[in-house]
Amino acid sequence: MAATTTNTDSMLKPHVAFLPSPGMGHIIPLLEFAKRLVQHHGVRATFFLISTDASAAQNDLRHSKSLPAGLNIVEIPEIDTSGIFNDDMKIVTRISANVGASIKLLPAIIKRLPDLPKALVIDLFCTQAFDVCKELSIPIFSFWTASTCLLALSLYLPTLDREVDGEFVDLPGPIRAPGCNPIRPKDLIDQLTNRKIEEYKWYYYHVSRLPLAAGIFVNSWEDMEPVDLRALKENAFFQSIPIPRVIPIGPLIKQDEAVNGNGAEILAWLDDQPPESVLFVAFGSGGSLSTKQLTELAWGLEMSQQRFILVARKPSDATPSASFFRAGGSDDGDDPLLYLPEGFVGRTAGKGLVVPTWAPQAAVLGHPSTGAFLSHCGWNSTLESIVHGVPIIAWPLYAEQKMNAAMLSEEVGVAVRPAPAAGEEVIGRAEIERVVRLAMEGKEAIAMKLRVKELKESALVALNEGGQSYNNISSFAHILLE
Repeated sequence: MAATTTNTDSMLKPHVAFLPSPGMGHIIPLLEFAKRLVQHHGVRATFFLISTDASAAQNDLRHSKSLPAGLNIVEIPEIDTSGIFNDDMKIVTRISANVGASIKLLPAIIKRLPDLPKALVIDLFCTQAFDVCKELSIPIFSFWTASTCLLALSLYLPTLDREVDGEFVDLPGPIRAPGCNPIRPKDLIDQLTNRKIEEYKWYYYHVSRLPLAAGIFVNSWEDMEPVDLRALKENAFFQSIPIPRVIPIGPLIKQDEAVNGNGAEILAWLDDQPPESVLFVAFGSGGSLSTKQLTELAWGLEMSQQRFILVARKPSDATPSASFFRAGGSDDGDDPLLYLPEGFVGRTAGKGLVVPTWAPQAAVLGHPSTGAFLSHCGWNSTLESIVHGVPIIAWPLYAEQKMNAAMLSEEVGVAVRPAPAAGEEVIGRAEIERVVRLAMEGKEAIAMKLRVKELKESALVALNEGGQSYNNISSFAHILLE
């Protein structure tokens, strides 16, 4: 457990606590929110981390040197999972089982802090906290770590569940939360594609408890998702549920990243490339391609004759989320480069850079030589790309990423989305070559770059003093003070 600040000046500052569920996609945005409150709004923060099932990347946070004074990490001790986990558990079920058992320890830990927090901020998969922390009389806010589009659909889910028979994916037309843009059934979040399994039941459980929150923070801003934010604020359906106030505070992305060793070599290679000439290819902290798809991707990159950085990860033919619970770790001792086509690394040397397992994503996206991002479209990666002004090749793998890909390519206008040939599951090398060239040098590339740079500017306005997101964070700090 980290040391807790106890000096008198610090104790006069309002105190807020954070509880993310395991997974870097959940932890990073909550940690950035905590940092902003501490650095810019005169707040102290305690950041709880669930130790059980933690990835290597999560464990590295314990030793981070970039945490500001006034932000303390406190670990919830590991629990025995022998009767909790099994090999067949999917992501949300496993996270929910872990959180439910781990946070039983939370009230006792909170009571040992020098003073009680004025509020607790949780993510979607920690809603058991509403029951566990009831005795402490601490208001609980929810931090929605995905798109506002998914939040609107999720708040509509209890009505949808009540009114629709059968599976949502079998509906003849798109699904439309009131006042929001339509969603094709084939693009639905994974957890809504089968209503008979535990994944759906857990997801439904968590979203049905969102009205218990004192407010819902969203990692977005008006110019990014105007339709959905307006619907949540003004549509008669959402006003009648009722729901807590939805508070845009984004885009909050990773602001500092330790770059050394392999990361420093990647940035040095980028320094030698022309401006906006390099395609960055990475699938987030949890994504994996199949063996066949990795082969097609490599051939497509080579055929495109564009400069690229490929973060190569050991393929998985079992599930595209194979790396979710081992983010930041090694690929079980295997060299992921061995799974690429024979001779690929040598043939593309100079024009391409292949790095195993990990790259400093925020630093690469922020480099002036990076021209586009082939991404799995996780929400954090999406926001990082937009904040750095980099258009996207949308390659969704799991969770809500298909919804994000559709929104980015069809509504926001900052992405192009490759598609497999009819009857195929794997995206072929010719299609990959086509979209890479399109994103890097076509007319569509110019339009996407103009649009993404508009959003980059509006994101800065939202987060800077006087902007909507800044003001909303400041208002929350004042609530804590009062």
